[in-house]
Amino acid sequence: MVPTPSTTRPDANQKTLSDIQPFTQSIELGQVDPGTTQQNGARSQITPPPAPAGTTPTPTPLKERRPWAHFVAGGLGGMTSATLTSPLDVLKTRLQSTFYQDQLSAARTAKGLPPPHLLPLPRAAWMHISETGQILAAIPKLEGWRALFKGLGPNLVGVVPARAINFWAYGNGKRVYSNLFFDGRETAGVHLLSAATAGVLTGTATNPIWLVKTRLQLDKQHAGEGGGRQYRNAFDCVRQTVRQEGVRGLYRGLSASYLGVSESTLQWVLYEQAKSSLSRREKDLRLSGRKPTTTDRVVQTLGHLTAAGGAKFIAALITYPHEVVRTRLRQAPVDASGNVKYRGLWSCFTTVFKEEGMGALYGGLVPHMLRVVPSAAIMFGVYEGVLGALGESSGV
Repeated sequence: MVPTPSTTRPDANQKTLSDIQPFTQSIELGQVDPGTTQQNGARSQITPPPAPAGTTPTPTPLKERRPWAHFVAGGLGGMTSATLTSPLDVLKTRLQSTFYQDQLSAARTAKGLPPPHLLPLPRAAWMHISETGQILAAIPKLEGWRALFKGLGPNLVGVVPARAINFWAYGNGKRVYSNLFFDGRETAGVHLLSAATAGVLTGTATNPIWLVKTRLQLDKQHAGEGGGRQYRNAFDCVRQTVRQEGVRGLYRGLSASYLGVSESTLQWVLYEQAKSSLSRREKDLRLSGRKPTTTDRVVQTLGHLTAAGGAKFIAALITYPHEVVRTRLRQAPVDASGNVKYRGLWSCFTTVFKEEGMGALYGGLVPHMLRVVPSAAIMFGVYEGVLGALGESSGV
């Protein structure tokens, strides 16, 4: 007798052949493809299926870059830092000028003190710090607190476009040089070329503005016998400069500005290297899985500000004499015969060194450092923050 097949229904927990969903397998390794999963008997797709044979897969669209974002972020960063550090900028410019150096020299002679370059280094440094404090205290007493912001208008007119041009040229220059010469990689060579290009463009475009700013801040030296001012405002300064010296007069100190490209280039390279070091540190911390310590949190919060300020400090300390030379060339003092005292960059260097000593090439260093270090931290902090708010990256 042939047994009759059972007609009983399978258990509800039992799965029939038709219920089991097939899995695709790797031809090379025989592993189950994780492209699909099953939940409650339903098959869902995790990864998109491969494109059919003979078709070209649609490329992932690249993130749209915003070149103008560097221009906006740099301008805002420069405006913020210039406003907050304006009093120290006025002080630095006065200490660099021959007018205030002569006043300080007369005061030392009256006290029976020798020139700073004849004193031991610690005593000369203390004398410089003391004189800096005395001038800073005297400015609001003799001229009012507004004098601490004298020249801020042309300073902002110069800083905003200068920083906007510099950051725009540097930020976009990195991408150009990286693609042209370094196969899309961001290297120290990219930073060097981009910073030098940005410095030359910025110096050429904004030199007339800085010349006007310097002359307005030193207008007390050019005052007439009646105690009046030589320039009524920035436009009057431009008009008189062009009338007396020609258009080339607006570009006095341009050679020293080009020399100053070395400072900005060194600053950018140091800043980028510090940023790379901070990025590696954060990556190592994430991979280690350990809980961040107080030191880690402080570095994460203040690392970029410290990097910007530290880079500026080192770069400014090495290249500072060009600041004094640039101020003297823009000031255009005359000698006893009525001729312009400094004929050019090298003439200014040698004359200042012979007549006033090496210390004069570092005149105004203390207020300069007090201004540029926090200024750099503020400026780069605002720059990075605005870039992030605009959805743009400072990298290549």
